[in-house]
Amino acid sequence: MKIEPYVFTPDHLAQLVDLINYCQNIEAGLGMKMADQADIFDIENHYQRAGGQFWLALDQGQVVGSIGLMPVNSQAGILKKFFTLPAYRGVPQHLGRPLMATLLTFAQTHDFSEIALDTPGSQVRAHHFYEKQGFQQIAEDQLKFHWDFPKRDSLIYLKEI
Repeated sequence: MKIEPYVFTPDHLAQLVDLINYCQNIEAGLGMKMADQADIFDIENHYQRAGGQFWLALDQGQVVGSIGLMPVNSQAGILKKFFTLPAYRGVPQHLGRPLMATLLTFAQTHDFSEIALDTPGSQVRAHHFYEKQGFQQIAEDQLKFHWDFPKRDSLIYLKEI
């Protein structure tokens, strides 16, 4: 398995859309529309050219995970589209750990000072993972910056680097 920066191919984009749809809608039942997630269809401009990055986890060429860092400004970013297929969570794969480590290493080497994220309130396993990675739950009004995120009983987490 390898984690690499996103490079557009129709196959990888299709697999990424399937991964996101599965995790958001089939597993979590969020009813999110891909049409409302334009960043996925223009990763180069929303993430990479803006000073962030987006990564795919590939197992024998198949997309099994993703994570992105979308810059808000030169010092702050939003963790986005952090998904893994169920078989790659926990023992023995623990794919979330190297995906997160990749994002945090990038953030540190590119002088980001804080990373925020939103996550559905119902995703308790995700909350535990974020907290183990040093993220702290905060109220939305405690953020120094704002971004558009779905207001779906979301919790906000912040990590200072």
